[in-house]
Amino acid sequence: MSDTSARVADSTDNWVDTRAPQWARPYLRLSRFDRPIGSWLLLMPCWWSAALAAGMAHDVRGLPLTIVLFFIGAFVMRGAGCTWNDITDRDLDDKVERTRSRPLPSGQVSAKQALAFMVAQALIGLVVLLQFNRFAILTGIASLLIVAIYPFMKRITWWPQIVLGLAFSWGALMGFAVTFGRIDVTALVLYAGAISWVIGYDTIYAHQDAEDDALIGIKSTARLFGAHTHQALILFYGLAVLLIGVALASGDARWPAWLGLGAFAVHLASQIGRLNISDGDLCKRLFYSNRDAGLLLFAGLLADAVMRTA
Repeated sequence: MSDTSARVADSTDNWVDTRAPQWARPYLRLSRFDRPIGSWLLLMPCWWSAALAAGMAHDVRGLPLTIVLFFIGAFVMRGAGCTWNDITDRDLDDKVERTRSRPLPSGQVSAKQALAFMVAQALIGLVVLLQFNRFAILTGIASLLIVAIYPFMKRITWWPQIVLGLAFSWGALMGFAVTFGRIDVTALVLYAGAISWVIGYDTIYAHQDAEDDALIGIKSTARLFGAHTHQALILFYGLAVLLIGVALASGDARWPAWLGLGAFAVHLASQIGRLNISDGDLCKRLFYSNRDAGLLLFAGLLADAVMRTA
């Protein structure tokens, strides 16, 4: 067994490395608590849909609790998903410079230990899910199939980012399931917009590994688009803004939501303008900045919901 204090190559000098008990560090790294950006990105569509649905219902009384429960659920379920991803990818991760120091390929934990930890996180997520209505519970459980198959997609398709988008955007449905006990056209259009956003930002992220992925035969939209990535991002980020705008119109959103969407659009355009696919550090920073883009949109939707119930 390797030293549990060993750091992950692409995430150093964080609170896990410096403050967490040594025995807990490999597990916190499996959950990506040393770099929670993915949890935030999973959370954003949840918060968008919760705020938009509350505005449509003209009732924000349950919104604070829903926001908190979605926050907890996003962090633990992203942790469970990452643990599953690392279990399935442990042999591939050993061949990639950025990932070979992760807990499983480096031997800090065994596959059995990681599997038990994944189940524990999923049970916490289930406890959160059980706080909602029956339809929302079933909707949340349905997402597990997509989460389960995602790690295998990069072996068989150039479009694994679509499957990631299906999983990471599921929260766009959950807010409506929780608020109305159903999924309507507005929710589905918001979901489609979120998927387009995920495809865009994860393409940027995947450019960090494009060379290693090519060597070991891993497929991604980063490798597929290559030098045409900027044009692809214009398409997918443009679709994200358009579809989310259609969802806002369908939900009779007022000016704060549109202002939030405008700020979101400007942020995405700035990413495209700044992107250099040969600069891995820049790709990482731009990918991380999508949390701020998502929060800008959420702020507008939240203000809109409050305004509609005033």
